[in-house]
Amino acid sequence: MHIVAVVIGLILVEYYVFTMMVGAARSKSGIAAPLMTGDPRLERMLRVQLNTLEQIVVVIPSLWLFGLYMSETYGAILGLAFIVGRGLYCRGYLADPKNRGTGFLIGMLATVALLLGGLFGAVMASL
Repeated sequence: MHIVAVVIGLILVEYYVFTMMVGAARSKSGIAAPLMTGDPRLERMLRVQLNTLEQIVVVIPSLWLFGLYMSETYGAILGLAFIVGRGLYCRGYLADPKNRGTGFLIGMLATVALLLGGLFGAVMASL
């Protein structure tokens, strides 16, 4: 499960980078916490960060289950696909929120594959 642990670490690093990007956008806009509105770039970056946090709650346990019960290698590949998807989501959302779809789809499909595969593997191991 070492490779799965590395990919989970990379997912967390990406999230941390998004968090730092929120801080940079906040600093550049001059909008101090706790305010979260007033600058479109800050608002978009906050949405990227918060949506990624929402996804992490599902993807990390799903990746762990998939790696444990199905395949560490394929789980790691799907985890990397999630990371790439989130990166594309971020880039697209910051450019124009209408451009976030491809990145979202990649991340969502990777998450669904991890979740369903991990659940299937756990059920089969239980039988």
